[in-house]
Amino acid sequence: MKKVDFDDYQKTYNELLRNQVRFFDKNDAYFAEYKVKILKKLARKRPQRILEYGCGVGRNLGFLRKHFPGSEIYGCDISGKSLESAAKEHTGTRLFALGKDDITKKFDLIFVANVMHHIAPELRLTALRDIDRMLEENGSLFIFEHNPYNPVTRHLVNTCPFDEDAVLVKPAELKSLLSAAGMHVKLVHYTLFFPVFLKWLRFLEAFLVKVPMGGQYFVYARKKGAAS
Repeated sequence: MKKVDFDDYQKTYNELLRNQVRFFDKNDAYFAEYKVKILKKLARKRPQRILEYGCGVGRNLGFLRKHFPGSEIYGCDISGKSLESAAKEHTGTRLFALGKDDITKKFDLIFVANVMHHIAPELRLTALRDIDRMLEENGSLFIFEHNPYNPVTRHLVNTCPFDEDAVLVKPAELKSLLSAAGMHVKLVHYTLFFPVFLKWLRFLEAFLVKVPMGGQYFVYARKKGAAS
């Protein structure tokens, strides 16, 4: 399986994503902001420093700044060209390249959105241990992923050019990896149940978080031994 190079999608990423998700919602920003709203709702206190791990071209960074106006916002990625695009759009955000830039700061909250399925299964534990090292002692980690149990999600992934190397992650696998990386899983919730033509039903999603048929799911974890 050929590894996807996101440098190749710097200019077309947003358009490709928009085409992929238009069945669910024509406003593709919906998918970015709903995640950040979950962070805001569940974060234990206002984070001083937030990192988006795998920020790409920066689709989520503006919403992080909007919903956490008093926090320092950071983003990192392995794609240098994607970071260049993000820097143009988000001048107040501190960006760094994974594996290249030396970053010594630790973060109160780390946000990972649809990144894990691009990491080879044998490298996922290493990546999560690296994330754990960047967390403050009482820091929180939120990982959003595509739900492999949802047939629509699987179809979208299978037909998406930049998901050519994707290996979807089951919630049980992610929970096990997080535990092995030294973190404690607080909850797993499913999200994105209703497409745009059923938009009026989205208020019900708060009651369906344990039903494993949402388009995506997220895991909220903290360091083991951290105060509850």
